[in-house]
Amino acid sequence: MTTSIAELSAQVRQLRRNDAWWKNPRWGRLLIIFALFMVLSLLTNQVQGSSSNYTLVFRNSWFSARGAQFLVGSVVVWVIAEAWRARGLTQIASQATAPVRRVRNIAALKNIWVKRGTLLAVVVIAIMLPTMGLFTLPYFQSVLSDQVGVYVLAAVGLNVVVGWAGLLDLGYIAFFAIGAYTTAILSGRLPIGADGNPEAHPPIHLNLFFAFPIAVLLTMAAGLILGAPTLRLRGDYLAIVTLGFHEIVLNIARNNPKNITGGALGATSIPTFRFNLFGIHYDWNTSDSKPYWYLAIGLIIVVVFAFRRLEHSKVGRTWTAIREDEVAAAASGVPTVKYKLMAFAIGASTSGFAGVLATAKITAITPDNFPLPLSIYILAYVIFGGMGSLTGVIVGASLMTFLPYFLQGPPSWFNGGHPVVDPKDIPMWVGAVLLVMMIFRPQGLIPSKRRAQELAQAEHGVGDADAMTETAEGVAP
Repeated sequence: MTTSIAELSAQVRQLRRNDAWWKNPRWGRLLIIFALFMVLSLLTNQVQGSSSNYTLVFRNSWFSARGAQFLVGSVVVWVIAEAWRARGLTQIASQATAPVRRVRNIAALKNIWVKRGTLLAVVVIAIMLPTMGLFTLPYFQSVLSDQVGVYVLAAVGLNVVVGWAGLLDLGYIAFFAIGAYTTAILSGRLPIGADGNPEAHPPIHLNLFFAFPIAVLLTMAAGLILGAPTLRLRGDYLAIVTLGFHEIVLNIARNNPKNITGGALGATSIPTFRFNLFGIHYDWNTSDSKPYWYLAIGLIIVVVFAFRRLEHSKVGRTWTAIREDEVAAAASGVPTVKYKLMAFAIGASTSGFAGVLATAKITAITPDNFPLPLSIYILAYVIFGGMGSLTGVIVGASLMTFLPYFLQGPPSWFNGGHPVVDPKDIPMWVGAVLLVMMIFRPQGLIPSKRRAQELAQAEHGVGDADAMTETAEGVAP
């Protein structure tokens, strides 16, 4: 069968139309980033219009030096993100399609020692951080201990639920609240007597270090109570149930049954951690944030070590199977509800762990300390860092927690010490960062190897049966 010149010309024109520059996805991503930055310029502008000049806010946001700055910023972000994206996808795809080679024992051993050395260096830097650069300032030391340490610990726990088991939990901060109120009760600050007398405290008055195991047990039990009847649900239905659980916990805290939670006033003057053993006495002083940072680092190391062992165990592999295809896992004989309950309970207990640490530092809690957006933020930290990757979650949570406080109260050498963003605009900037990450690097900042390879192979058509079929049909005679 022969093809006429006219038909060949039509095919060439069609190929050219398909390969037109405006149909390249990268220009679509540029358009999205440009639109995102222009919307941010409008929403974060403090200038307001009036009835006589209703276009003032638009002109000041777009047709001004401010609009030019946001335009240049969008192009810079696009260029950097495109280069990063192309490099990462190419490396991962080449690794995925490269032939399997034998690795010598000496090289493998060397690689292990390099990883251990890097890990040790990171831990040492984290411990020394309060004595380095801007972290010597009391404000940034407080950010490290009050925010970064606490939310890194909470994000590591949520990673078990979302990243490993594939369960969407929007009420995660409810377990954080349970851990916080458990701390207040065990320290003797709750419940307040029926007559409102602050001296009418129960006889329970434990050292707060004992609050850790008790809070872990209580939050684990709460996770089991919530998960047992609901973990047969999937996807959005499970997310709605966890959202409802958060509202239940928060309303119980506000309604103050039997004066257990202190109502809207919560609890104050909660004692901090104390250590007295073999004649050695140490009191964590709330005026100094460095001891809390060291304690947070120690707790994170213990939790990460335990979770790393768990990730490579039979339980971790089962969670991976459930996340990838729950129906196939159940058909293979895996008790999916049992392992999902396990993931839910372990994640909840870690959140309670973080709640104890946070409460001992701030020494006062109210129901307003545990709003729903906090659960959304922690979920955003996990997604930004890389779901399923402990390293990614730690780095992502650290950056996304620290940067807003840095931009709200920068040191004198940055922007003259003046705030860069308004605190009310922080949620919009967090959402913008997350949207950019999802466009250019959906696997996260430092993804797990499995997730990165899956997304890269899908991007390049590696291992895609449909793509292979289409190619075969295209070259068939």
